[in-house]
Amino acid sequence: QGPVCTNLGLKPGQRLTVKGKIGPNAKSFVMNLGKDATLLGLHFNPRFDAHGDVNTIVCNSKKVEEWGAEHRETVFPFQKGGTVEITFSVNQNDVTVHLPGHQFTFPNRLNLSVFDYFDTQGDFTLQSLSWE
Repeated sequence: QGPVCTNLGLKPGQRLTVKGKIGPNAKSFVMNLGKDATLLGLHFNPRFDAHGDVNTIVCNSKKVEEWGAEHRETVFPFQKGGTVEITFSVNQNDVTVHLPGHQFTFPNRLNLSVFDYFDTQGDFTLQSLSWE
């Protein structure tokens, strides 16, 4: 588990930019964005080789202990041992995920008006975090 941020206060129209390094033997890593650790509006999980997925991004939401339906993206712009910059733009009804050369949106299933919580887990070392 990497650093945990609380009280981010990200509202629609704002964005969070995450920069970091992916482990050389990475299996997967996770970035969670939500209200707190139990209410996750976006669980972002690039999988190099984990849980039966290879080079797939799996996104989901979590309400207390209840996961939603998984959303899969097959564009996979990550390299083991590489660095990456990912930007999460918060909109009224969804979050836009900006990756190198690709972007997609994930619905705000929990109708969160503010995203206060962010954490990273897995084979990823956070280098910088900025929001505007």
